[in-house]
Amino acid sequence: MLLEEQDRAVSIPQACPGSLPRWAEGMEDPGLSEPHRGRRLIMECGGPLTKSCRLLLLLLLLLLLLPPHNYQGWALRQIPPTQVQEQDRGIQDPPAVHLSNGPGQEPVSIMTFNLSKITKSSSSFEFRTWDPEGVIFYGDTNPKDDWFMLGLRDGRPEIQMHNLWAQLTVGAGPRLDDGRWHQVEVKISGDSVLLWVDKEEVLHLRQVSGPLAKKPQPIMRIALGGLLFPASDLRLPLVPALDACLRRDNWLDQQAQISVSASTSLRNCSIESQPGAFFPSGTRAEFNLQDIPQPNAEPWAFSLDLELQLAAGSGHLLALGTPENTSWLSLHLQDQKVVLSHGSGPGLDLPLVLGLPLQLKLDVSRVLLSQGPNKKILALPPEDHGSLLNLWTHPQGRLFLGALPGEASSASFCLDGLWAQDQRLDMDRALSRSQDIWTHSCPQSPGNGTKTTH
Repeated sequence: MLLEEQDRAVSIPQACPGSLPRWAEGMEDPGLSEPHRGRRLIMECGGPLTKSCRLLLLLLLLLLLLPPHNYQGWALRQIPPTQVQEQDRGIQDPPAVHLSNGPGQEPVSIMTFNLSKITKSSSSFEFRTWDPEGVIFYGDTNPKDDWFMLGLRDGRPEIQMHNLWAQLTVGAGPRLDDGRWHQVEVKISGDSVLLWVDKEEVLHLRQVSGPLAKKPQPIMRIALGGLLFPASDLRLPLVPALDACLRRDNWLDQQAQISVSASTSLRNCSIESQPGAFFPSGTRAEFNLQDIPQPNAEPWAFSLDLELQLAAGSGHLLALGTPENTSWLSLHLQDQKVVLSHGSGPGLDLPLVLGLPLQLKLDVSRVLLSQGPNKKILALPPEDHGSLLNLWTHPQGRLFLGALPGEASSASFCLDGLWAQDQRLDMDRALSRSQDIWTHSCPQSPGNGTKTTH
């Protein structure tokens, strides 16, 4: 084998393992300058090891041609500089916290602070949600006459406060329910409260507060994702539950913190999400039929529209009935088809097309199931016409979503939207729902958390 260039030649006789000169085994040839090292190599090797010798020499040549100072930089090239620095310092952000632990107003975490030791009167965090309404955090020294709440209403920040200086409710700033991370800071400065969003001041309330260190009660509680009194005690009530994630949070003065409760969050915020409502297998929600938009009277008619982004497994999608008769009319998911049935009678199936609205239209004599150009009609027996109308007057009349009580369902699905009589239903307004339901978000793909219990 002969590899040559025009400059100085180096001969390595019998360049087989064990016979290389010391400089060829890892030491530099003192007779070669840096520009000429490895320029011309003549190898003569015979015997049964000829092939391995050639491979060894070729590898040696490649190693000599690579600049030694490049190895480390090449290995780290795909790691962002900030990440490398954090790795070097052993710094890693704690996981983001989900702000909901199911229906209700219970916070996911509670912190307490000794205000007599406070030296910093600001709190900051990053926040992400698709949910337009709920509590981000609540703080008080006395729930009767000294409390503060930061939440969302119609997607925009809202502050409610009640203390000796002010009692107010005010909303300001941009919509934050866009699924992106936003930086939020709340600061007390003198007698003012300031709200910053993404490094811009969006609200400045003057003459509404006093120094934290001079509060009559020296202990402050801060609750994440919930309230420490009934939601009806808010100045302007809202639904406390918030399907949102919070990270990189820094609350007041850590040296003044007395205690912090363990998070009771049920969700993993590392999963990328999109708008919608996600029902993991075995979960359900119930709406009272008297609490949702009512049917048209003359002639009697009622419609339900749902759009499925993800669907897997087998089980109920929805049903109309009562707790005693849960499936007077039901829509069942099976093998990527939807099956419409009345009671225990035979069903009609329709191939399911994800992303295309699925519609149910009811009148007193039939049910129309349609998706795009595909339609199926289920005739109702004449003797059941009256029982359909009675569902809406029955105090226990229900719209069930997901698994029925006692059902071993494997169906999991994501609703991009659910409409009754062309009005969107909010999962936060359900009569009851499973804790594991994602009320305003869905995984971005079926394999991204759809089989995870949160």
